[in-house]
Amino acid sequence: MSSVVLEKVTKFYPESKKPVVDSIDLTIESQELLILVGPSGCGKTTTLRMIAGLEDITYGTIYIDNTKINNLSPRERNVAMVFQNYALYPHMTVYENLAFSLSLHKVPKDEIKTLVTETAALLAISDILDTKPYKLSGGQQQRVALGRAIVRSPKIFLFDEPLSNLDAHLRSQMRTELSRLHTRLATTMIYVTHDQLEAMSMGEKIVVMNKGKIQQTGDPLTIYNRPANKFVAGFFGNPPINFFSGTIVSQDGTLFFASKNVLFPIAEEKSYTLSHYCDKEIYMGLRPEQVSNKQRQSGLQPFFHLRSSVEVIEQLGPEMLVYLSHDQHDFVARLDAWSEYKVGDQIDIYLNLEKSLFFDFQTENLVI
Repeated sequence: MSSVVLEKVTKFYPESKKPVVDSIDLTIESQELLILVGPSGCGKTTTLRMIAGLEDITYGTIYIDNTKINNLSPRERNVAMVFQNYALYPHMTVYENLAFSLSLHKVPKDEIKTLVTETAALLAISDILDTKPYKLSGGQQQRVALGRAIVRSPKIFLFDEPLSNLDAHLRSQMRTELSRLHTRLATTMIYVTHDQLEAMSMGEKIVVMNKGKIQQTGDPLTIYNRPANKFVAGFFGNPPINFFSGTIVSQDGTLFFASKNVLFPIAEEKSYTLSHYCDKEIYMGLRPEQVSNKQRQSGLQPFFHLRSSVEVIEQLGPEMLVYLSHDQHDFVARLDAWSEYKVGDQIDIYLNLEKSLFFDFQTENLVI
């Protein structure tokens, strides 16, 4: 299997004043499943297309297995790309779609038949080999697109939002199947998505991009629990993290986060770091799952209590999202579905402030 290395890779379009991809450094290890994730226009698909050879590199270098590939054609790079729209040939059967690239490379017919049959069995599409794409469901078309990539035995698999055209149930199913496929093939895969749930559920390593730059690289739990900056913290999580703006203040030797007439106590293990931010503006973030309707204790500290007004309720089956308001603070809690509330209720809410995150007001980087 193969590794991929990007060094200071940059992409300008003639009409753009700023780079679409801005001097990124990235290493994808052999047999790794790496997820490139970020909002639309962040440069992730352009990065993938530069690896594939479908976009020229303005500056920088890309290596596959220590070989510089900047000037190699897509065919010479031996990578396979699965697109969002599947790009199947409508006049060909499934068998002919799978066999097409092999025929172009003059592979013997007997070998083509063997490879296509094995790939079809792997993807559970053996029964539709004589069918044309327009008769297939979205999930079947996706499998055929995957098969057309697999049958070539490429060094690298590149996926450009391949599940975005599927419904929610089928997306979930295909995420699982792709993860299993990666394990079975033991190959290097780079997967682009704007869906943070896909990134969290599939990725061994996640690369978060925004405005052409890499914001953070890490495993899913690190990305979620220790986001590098306010953007990453806000991008991951559904519903998003609650943000509060305020100031660190000291009263009788005890630190508080002061925000709109509320003094939030600072957890003891955060006090030393945040003491350097006394009288300075700062952001506090708290995940919705750390907002509870039950009085609990984390470490030696009880959860912080706020009497809050219920503004909106979203029922999600086993849980509910409750949007709350307290003295100009708007935030959301993830609660058990059996909680019996209605809009307008005044309820007791408890915040686990030991799990709070603080971000520098100027740089928006994580402080602690």
